[in-house]
Amino acid sequence: MDTNITVDEITVQVADERFLEYVDTILTTIADAAKVRGTGIARRSPEYIVQKMKEGKAIIALAGTEFAGFCYIESWGNKKFVANSGLIVVDKFRGHGLAKRIKRKAFELSRLRYPDAKIFGLTTGLAVMKINSELGYKPVTFSELTDDEAFWKGCQSCVNYDILQRTGRKHCLCTGMLFDPAKDIEK
Repeated sequence: MDTNITVDEITVQVADERFLEYVDTILTTIADAAKVRGTGIARRSPEYIVQKMKEGKAIIALAGTEFAGFCYIESWGNKKFVANSGLIVVDKFRGHGLAKRIKRKAFELSRLRYPDAKIFGLTTGLAVMKINSELGYKPVTFSELTDDEAFWKGCQSCVNYDILQRTGRKHCLCTGMLFDPAKDIEK
């Protein structure tokens, strides 16, 4: 990380139209991370990310005006479920708790906009699993997640989609994690 910028100087906020200039950078950062990790990250179109920002359903992290990280939320199954997806932190800003700050802000936004919804995510990353656990998520089978076909269609762009398809949407390399406000106590 730039020695002139501390992690405390990175702003983490709800993104809106003012941040549309970062869409291409966000998508490139996500695509590059997927290549480096060799794991599945579902691809999203520029229009999709623009829509998330315009709806106030995205979180962006900036070090001054430099892009540092991103995440978005989406409701599924008639707003009974909310997914926190697309978490990315630029390499040079990793290791300083920024992913945790972004996820916490996405979690808070999810609870604010959809207070009764179950919040879930799919991940192959241990760091994200730890963050989710700290927020109160529990590992679950895919059958406990949304049955909304539109959500699962989004997995088609992932390199591991064939696994999900072969197992009848029961197993994949991702771990499903769920926060149920009716059962789980917020931390």
